[in-house]
Amino acid sequence: DGSALRPPGGRKPDGVAGFDAPVPSGGYRWWYVDALSDDGQHGLTVIGFVGSVFSPYYAFGRRRGRSDPENHCSLNVALYGKSGHRWSMTERGSRSIARNESSFIIGPSSMRWEEGVLVIDIDEVTVPVPTRLRGQVRLTPSAICAHEVRLDLRGQHMWRPVAPRSHVEVNFEKPGLQWSGAGYHDSNWGEVPLEDSFDSWVWSRTATKDGAAIIYDTVMRDGSTRAFALDVDGSGNVRDLSVPSRQEMPTTFWRMRRHTLSYSAVKEVSLLEDSPFYARTLLRVQIDDEVCMAFHESLSLGRFRNPVVQMMLPFRMPRRA
Repeated sequence: DGSALRPPGGRKPDGVAGFDAPVPSGGYRWWYVDALSDDGQHGLTVIGFVGSVFSPYYAFGRRRGRSDPENHCSLNVALYGKSGHRWSMTERGSRSIARNESSFIIGPSSMRWEEGVLVIDIDEVTVPVPTRLRGQVRLTPSAICAHEVRLDLRGQHMWRPVAPRSHVEVNFEKPGLQWSGAGYHDSNWGEVPLEDSFDSWVWSRTATKDGAAIIYDTVMRDGSTRAFALDVDGSGNVRDLSVPSRQEMPTTFWRMRRHTLSYSAVKEVSLLEDSPFYARTLLRVQIDDEVCMAFHESLSLGRFRNPVVQMMLPFRMPRRA
C-alpha cells in the first residue's frame, strides 16, 4: 500500500507466546535474536523490548511512580563485521508502538511472524554517529522449544530458548549487506526490574552442529548464586548438563571483570560491545571434537544502578516520544 511497513499478519508457530503477551507495571519482556554468517565474517544481535530494561527513562519513570512498560519500547540492533560495528537503540513511547499476537511495531521498525518465520524489518539510526540502518532479517527455526526456566527462586524472572537452532537471512539496504548463517532466538520476561533482583549475570550461547549449549551464571542482590547449563537439540529437546568450570576472561576497557563457564579452554575472538556495565563477546569454544562459536555476555547490575552510569546512558539510548 506504499507504507514503509506492511500490515500486521501471518501466523506464529504453535507454542510461541504472542507479541501481545502481558507485561506488568514495572516489568519487562524482550525477544532476542543473534546470528553469525556462514563464513564467520559477520554477526548481528536484535532485541525487541517492551519495558526496556536498560532504559534510563524507564528507571526515572519508576522512581516517579510512572511505570507503564509500553511507554518504554525499543528495537536494539547491532551489526558486527570487518567494516566496523553499528549500533542503534532508540526508545519509543506508547503512541509509536502496536502489539498483537503475531506482530510488534516499534516506530518505523517491526518484528512479526509470517507462516512460522520471524521477520524483522529495521529502519533505525545509529548512535553515537548517526547513520541509517535499513534492512530485513528473517529467522527460520528448525524447531520450537517449549522449555521455560526460572532465573530466580521467586519466579519473577523467566527465560525461554524459543528457537535455539535457526537459519537466518540478512539483507540490508543501508549499509549494503547480505549474508546468511546460523541463528538463535530466545525470550526473557519479568515482573520487576532486573536490578531489583540481580547483582550480575553471565550468559552464553554456543552454536553446536545439532543445536545450542546455553549457560547462565547469576548472582542475586542478597549474594546467593545459581548456575545451570542446558543442551537443546535441533528438535527442541532439552537436556540438563553439568555446570562447567569457571574460567576468567580479560578485563575490559571499562574495567568490567568477566568470566565464563566452559568444559574446555576458550579463546576470545572479538569484544563486540564494551560499556561500563555490559560486555558482549564472541568466543571460540571446543566441545568434544567440535570447534564452535559462542555469543557471551557479562552484565553488572550493580554498575548499572550507579547514578553516573545512568547519566551516560541517554548518549547510547536516545528517546523519541
